[in-house]
This record gives sequence, C-alpha cells and structure tokens, in this order.
Amino acid sequence: MNYSVKRSTVATVVGLSTLMLLSACSSDQRYKRQVSGDESYLEASQLNELKAPAGMILPVQRGDFDVPRTTSQAPTGKQLDIRPPAQPLALMNGTRAQFSNNTGALMIDNSRGSVWSQVVNVVQSYKFPIASRNDAGQQLTTDWVQWNRADEDQQYRGRYQISVQPQSYQQQLTVRLLELQQDGKTITSPVQIQRYTAQMLNDISTGMDKIDTASENAASGRVNGAIDVQSGADDTGLPLLILRTPYNVAWQRLPDAMKRVGMEVTDTTRSTGSMKVTYKSLSSSDWDSVGAKDPELPNGDYKVQVGDLDNRTSLQFIDPKGHVLTQSQNDALVAVFQAALNK
Repeated sequence: MNYSVKRSTVATVVGLSTLMLLSACSSDQRYKRQVSGDESYLEASQLNELKAPAGMILPVQRGDFDVPRTTSQAPTGKQLDIRPPAQPLALMNGTRAQFSNNTGALMIDNSRGSVWSQVVNVVQSYKFPIASRNDAGQQLTTDWVQWNRADEDQQYRGRYQISVQPQSYQQQLTVRLLELQQDGKTITSPVQIQRYTAQMLNDISTGMDKIDTASENAASGRVNGAIDVQSGADDTGLPLLILRTPYNVAWQRLPDAMKRVGMEVTDTTRSTGSMKVTYKSLSSSDWDSVGAKDPELPNGDYKVQVGDLDNRTSLQFIDPKGHVLTQSQNDALVAVFQAALNK
C-alpha cells in the first residue's frame, strides 16, 4: 500500500511538472524572432595565415578569394532578430495601406462616411491614453501607449499622432510614431519604428473592420434569427445547400452548427470560403436532441465550399473520396442544418 501511495505521488508530481513545462513552452513566443538550428558556427576559430611545411612551394597568392576580416558587432545566434519587417494591413474593403519612415497611412473610400468618429471610438476601446484631441481638425495625440507583445523580452512604449484628412475622393487615416522607448531609452532602429508604427495602424484598422462586421450583421437582421435551408444545385447541376442568409452571418454561425451534428471544423479560410471538417455520426439520442434524422453519411474528413450569393449562402460538401455528395445525401442534410443552425 505504501509503495502504491508513493508511486501515485511521484506520478502526480511528474505530471504537474510536465504540464508546467508544456505550458511554459506553449507560451514562449521567442521562436518568432530567434533563429533555430545548430549554433556551433559561433564557436569556430578565427582564420589564421596558412603555414606551409619547410621546402614546400605554394602557388602564387591571389586575393580573389580572400575572406576579409570584419569587426562587425551585429547580433548573432539567438540575439539575431529574424522577424520580417511589419507591414500595415488594408483589412477593410476599398482600403489601401502604405508606409514611409515613422508614418503609416490607410486610404479609405469616402463612401464609408465619417471615419474620424470611428477612429476615436476604436482608440478609446483599446484604452489607449489620449493626451490631446482636436475633433475640428480631426487629430489626436496619445500619451505613452504601453505595448505588450509575447515575442518581446522587454516591452516597448510609444507616443503617436493620429489624424484623418480628406484626399480627393478618399479619406486618409495617418498614424505617426512620435517617439519609441524601451526600458526608458529612446529607440531609433528603423525596423522597430516600422514595427510599432504598423502595430498602431493595424490595431485601428482591425477595430474599424469589427465595426464594419457588426454593421453588416445588424443590417442583415439575421445574426440570431432563423435561417432557412433549401436544397439547390450549382451551374453544373451538382447538389448543394442554400442558406437564406448573407455569407458573413453564415460563416459566423456554421462552426457551432456543424459541431452540433458531429462535424468538427479543423481548418477554415474565409477569403476562399473553404472549410475542412471531420465527421463522426451521432448516436440516435443525440440526433433526437438535434431534432433531425441521421443523414447516414460515412464518417471521415470532408471539405466544405462556402459560397457568397449576396443575400444567400451556398454549402457544397465533398466526401473523403473527393466526390460531391449525391442528391439524396445532400437532401438529407437540409433538415439537419435547418435544425442545427436554428438551435
């Protein structure tokens, strides 16, 4: 009995230690900036002059292939930052991003309406401190914004000037990094200045994109409403499902609906409308809970193509053998998704 208790205790300690180790590894983001692999080259000896044995005549020396001696103090090994330069992202429809020195700009189509109020709302939602704000001139200056990136050992902070100005048929959102510091010291590295200028511009762009998505959802009026599902066919006559709801609403609700009917989503690409799911049929009691009959699909990995049809969305399933579902299989999914999407 004593042996059993000790073994259990040791197993518990080892298990907890392993869990802590795995947690630490999973949260360590330094791999994003540090080179991996063999570092024995760092211990290589310095080049020395070739010494020939007595009596040996060497060829005439030429300098074409000489390796020059250098005194570079550039980082090497784990100290070398391998992250690519950060780029401003045009996340919203009809936008174009550009970058120069410490300034990032986002060109936004005038059809969007008032941009300044949205920018202010986004800045406030991130709780970025505002030192001064001029609504008439559509410009604000932040106090120190403290960044918290997992891929940095020592964090940075920056002060920014953010403005919106009309440019012909567009509006230009400009983010200018006024000063960047790390551990109280001013940073002048062009790479880091670009990274943290793009960080602010991309955060604002992300926030405005969320506003767009929320507006589209509200306009559709169907985010939480019932979705009708019908059987249809593509232009080649192959069967598919038609969801009477916009693409963005369908994309938002499909993962949960699929999970309810035994389809585990393993990969998605929204820009191309592609999904990968692993299907495992439910028990009869679970199908009763869903409110639909078992469609009797084979278990396995399926591909799902989601199509944008303006105010409707199409779903086409491709089975593990690479074939589009038969008409009868497709029709069986109508009631399944009608029930799952409206749970």
